[in-house]
Amino acid sequence: MSHLLLVRYGELALKGRNRPDFERVLSRNVARALDRAVGPGGAAGWSRRLRKVHGRLMVELGPEAGGPAEVERLVGAAAKVFGVVGVALARRAALDIEAIREAAASVAREAVRTAGVRTFKVEVRRPNKSFPLTSPEAAAAVGRGVLRAVPELSVDVHEPDLRIGVEIRDDGAYVYGREVPGPGGLPVGASGRAVALISGGIDSPVAVWMAMKRGLVVIPLHFWSFPFTGERARQKVVELCRALGEWGPVPDLRVCPFTDIQTAIRDRCPEPLRITVMRRMMFRVAERLARAEEAPALVTGESLGQVASQTLESLAAIEAVTTLPVLRPLIGLDKAEIIARARDIGTYEVSIQPYEDCCTLFVPAHPRTRPSVEEAEAAERALDVDRLVEEAVTAIERFRPGPAGRVPGTLPSGRERETPRPGE
Repeated sequence: MSHLLLVRYGELALKGRNRPDFERVLSRNVARALDRAVGPGGAAGWSRRLRKVHGRLMVELGPEAGGPAEVERLVGAAAKVFGVVGVALARRAALDIEAIREAAASVAREAVRTAGVRTFKVEVRRPNKSFPLTSPEAAAAVGRGVLRAVPELSVDVHEPDLRIGVEIRDDGAYVYGREVPGPGGLPVGASGRAVALISGGIDSPVAVWMAMKRGLVVIPLHFWSFPFTGERARQKVVELCRALGEWGPVPDLRVCPFTDIQTAIRDRCPEPLRITVMRRMMFRVAERLARAEEAPALVTGESLGQVASQTLESLAAIEAVTTLPVLRPLIGLDKAEIIARARDIGTYEVSIQPYEDCCTLFVPAHPRTRPSVEEAEAAERALDVDRLVEEAVTAIERFRPGPAGRVPGTLPSGRERETPRPGE
């Protein structure tokens, strides 16, 4: 009886002729996640151990996968990959009811020992229609075997402590117990690329996570106002990118020096319009970066009505400077929902560290809540917009988070495709 990871995916299975492309991206991302968790799986690597079988990925586990703790890390790593809806450690048994019973009893004993379960249910799927028993017959037969082997258990078909899954396929029967739920969605890299404006706050990392869930490779762009914000504020954003990287591939963080633009706005633009003009300048820089990176969209952490700059009129005045689509994954969420999601994905504790970002330092006492495009354009006439944007774009640096969020150094600017598109 051999062991493997059974990785279940959801909406990918509904794709049409391009389904193989999505599955290829998912397979690559799962293999990368396993590599990060416990290192390459032998000389061949985890990618060679992956098989696609009817809406499932199966990952063969050999002795080099390690002990229970290492295997548990593999399960957890695979369960964080976007596109995955569930991961279970499965046993492969021969196409024989006695062998299936033995595997199910082994699953049950382990669950009793480690989790103290008292009730169970057997659920059978039978893609292999040549197997002599129907799904209900096989479930009953396996259940009887478990009761004989583990008499302290009882059957509960409504709310069992343990569900024993059995999938009867052409090459064997796969038996598993606890399934760790995954995030669902689409694999990162399946939907293209976008540039995200990321601050050190709570909202924008959640927006990046949600964009990644829809298959986007998200290039994070942070605006840094040194010396008004210090090195620790920038490091905080690096740590946020590292936390997001636990869920999928995240390109190097781009950091744009923003001090000159902000001081020019502070000195020359009407105070109520500072935030509007500042956000318009950010969008201009982000669009320049996006076009250089062949990323045809922007992502922001804006939520409708949450702050003064997030009224409909303000959003319209800000995005008027770009022709790229602006994706706002948080637009329908309130603050409590965003905080709950941040806690779930592991960014909240980093976001609440007390280091201010560039926006909070220049907030006017009474910002204009419903600015028009014409008002914003009039305010910008006091600025040399083209020069300021060009200088900011030229000064963008790249940071690659190292262990524990460490920044080993800057990388040369310019395009570097971290994640291939489907089919590459």
